[in-house]
Amino acid sequence: MLSDEYRYRILKHLEADPEISQRELAKALGISLGRANYCLKALIERGLVKANNFRNSNNRSAYAYYLTPKGFEEKARVTVAFLRHKLAEYEALKCEIDSLQSEVLQKGLLERP
Repeated sequence: MLSDEYRYRILKHLEADPEISQRELAKALGISLGRANYCLKALIERGLVKANNFRNSNNRSAYAYYLTPKGFEEKARVTVAFLRHKLAEYEALKCEIDSLQSEVLQKGLLERP
């Protein structure tokens, strides 16, 4: 199952560059080629992405990956979910940093900025 983060990142890359190869997508995401293939197949099966062969390509395995209308809706949904998740991470990290700074300042180990 794809996490919201992977769905977001994949759909974002495909929207920006429909002609991206699976190898390039895997490299951009920091995942294996096999996982990129698995993810794309899952998105195609769910009707979020459509794969078309390049018409004028000498490489018969070259595809263009297009987001379907359902894919655009899903991208919007996962973008909001991803943003909420990252904002929550940011707030937690900010609280932790504030707490650590207070602790260090109380012990006189660091001067106030």
